[in-house]
This record gives sequence, C-alpha cells and structure tokens, in this order.
Amino acid sequence: MTPPDRAEVVVIGGGAVGTSIAFHLAEAGVQVLLLERDELGSGSTSKAAGGVRAQFSDPVNIELGARSLRVFEQFADRPGWEIDLRRNGYLFLLSDPADVAAFEESVRTQNGLGVPSRMLTAREAGELCPLVSLDGVLAAAFSPTDGHCTPESVVQGFAAGARRRGATIQRRCAVTGIEVSGGEITAVRTGSGRIATSTVVCAAGPWSAEVGAMAGVDLPVRPLRRQVLVTEPVADLPERLPFTIDFGTGFYFHEEGPGLLMGMPDPVESTDPHVDDGWLDSLAAAVSARAPALDSVGAAHRWAGFYELSPDHNALIGTAAGLRRFVYATGFSGHGFLQSPAVGEVVRDLVLERPPPVDVSGLGVGRFERAARRPERNLV
Repeated sequence: MTPPDRAEVVVIGGGAVGTSIAFHLAEAGVQVLLLERDELGSGSTSKAAGGVRAQFSDPVNIELGARSLRVFEQFADRPGWEIDLRRNGYLFLLSDPADVAAFEESVRTQNGLGVPSRMLTAREAGELCPLVSLDGVLAAAFSPTDGHCTPESVVQGFAAGARRRGATIQRRCAVTGIEVSGGEITAVRTGSGRIATSTVVCAAGPWSAEVGAMAGVDLPVRPLRRQVLVTEPVADLPERLPFTIDFGTGFYFHEEGPGLLMGMPDPVESTDPHVDDGWLDSLAAAVSARAPALDSVGAAHRWAGFYELSPDHNALIGTAAGLRRFVYATGFSGHGFLQSPAVGEVVRDLVLERPPPVDVSGLGVGRFERAARRPERNLV
C-alpha cells in the first residue's frame, strides 16, 4: 500500500503514544497520517511491562498518569477495545530513609491532586504482597487505583479507533527525511514516496533523536535496553496481587496469566533487542533477596525492549523552537505507555494551537538549554 501524497498532519511512530495522538487528532476532525516503519507497537510498547499508575513525584506526571487511568478505565467504550485492565494497585517497597522521605513528599503531592495513594508500614505491605521478604523494608507507598493492562491491545484499540475516524495508518513505511524551507515543514520523505505536509509529530520513541535530526531539531533521547521475564505458572497467587516494586534495586513483578511478569534495570545503551544471560544472574539475586518464595519458579519466556531516556529521565513534550509545527512527544524514560492516553490529548491540542488539558510547558526540550532540568524521582 502506497501512502497518500499529502496529509494535514504526519505522525511518526506507531506505538502507544503515536497511535493515541493519531486517534485524538482524527477524533478532532484532523486529516492525519501515521507512519510506522515496522508493525504497530513493535518498538518499545510491545515490550513494556504494562504498568499504569499516577504515583509520580512530578505534578505534571501525576496529572498525566491520573488522566490516562480514567481513559484506560473506559477504554472498552472509547476507543472501543478490551485491554485486560487489572487495578490491583502499585506497591513500592522502600529500604532507604531518603526514599521514605521522598515518597512521603510525593504522596502528599499526589493526594493534593486527587490520587488516593498512602504510606504503609512494612507489615501492611507484607499483607498486601505476602510473596515478599520484608528484611530491610522501612515503609512502602501504595495506590489502589494503579494497575496494569496489555500494551499491544492499547495500541490496536487506538489504531482501530483512529481508522474509524478517518485516519490513515501506514505500516512498513520508514521515514527517510523531512523537508524544511524558511523555518516551515514542507514534506516528509519515505521509502514509498514523498508526502506533502506542514505538520509533523515525532513519537518515535528511542529513535526520536534520529527523526529530530532530519528536521534539524535536537531531541536528546537515547535508548536503554530493558529485559523482562514471564514465569511458569505460580501456585496459590494472591487474588489481588499489586504491581510490586523493590525500589532500591528496581526489581518488580506483577501477575501475568497464571504466572508472574518480572523485570529490573539492565543499564545497557542499545537498540539491539537481544536478551543477555548475565541479566538473569542479577534478577535471580534480586528474587532471592526480596521474594525468596519465588526462587524455584521457572522461566516460561523473556524478551528485551527499550526505554527512551531523556537527560533528566522526564518526558520531552512540546513544539520545536525555530521550526513551525514540529511537535514532539518522546523521552518518557519508561512511562510513555502508561501516559499515552493523556499525551494524545495534549499533543492534539498543541497541534490545534490551543491550551492542552495538562500544562506541559515545563517539559519542552528548551529546559536543558536553560539549565532547568525537571527530574522524575519515582522511576522503575
């Protein structure tokens, strides 16, 4: 299939963020073309752990997360897709006094924005998640409205909704260049032809720096490999097991069918999605220390994907300075999937040049030139 030769808006990237943007633009009556170089969701989204939450330290991230949770809750009606949402909560286990103090501050901020999170004692955390050892745990943070769902289903739901509203989605269509004249975008070049347009939205995840460079826009995003493992069936899992994170090590797990999905940091900069057996040793050590009840559980399958890291581990959302109508939504550093519904609304309004529902002015890439970094502390 050949892409059209012109479009009002071209969205580059077919993951959760890109398809959400396409859906919200099409819903607003914009003629939108989404270009994905591979299959929809084949980049970071299909490799994500699927967590959805509003437990952040940055007020903007709290708002984006909470707004997205409301969309996920109604996803079967709009855009109309089953995403297997489980709202069993997020549980952060805290073993460092500095982390306890930081989460206490975050919970106060979250509560002020309507998020029902709360601090727990170690004993209360153990009651919620009896699989964990509480050795060294000082306290925990928990929000009952967080949870997890299926990333691929979210992508397919947004894509189907966008198509029903008139959007064109072109898979297997790599962008090779962006034409600019006099500070304005004139076209996007692809391996299948040239597309005349005045507006580009970059939602290319770990490849956003490459896309930005095509238009002369510096998007400081780098890929970080992350590995995930799904276990064999685990007997007698608690009925409402929260998404549990040992914050000090980054080890996490949540229910996945009859087993558990597990992960932890894998600090390798790469866009090569290969799995590394050395990571298994680190994961095994973390399991033994924090969840020894799971020591003997075998692995069913595993995979590797990517985080798209920004310099301060917070999103880049905004419109490029010096180039009209180049909008970017990238650098989410692990929380792009979970914020994708709200980011779709925000980017829709940036394209339509009207105030978005969440003020993201502090997330523009220009903050790095102003030495105004905006770090997000509650990262997994």
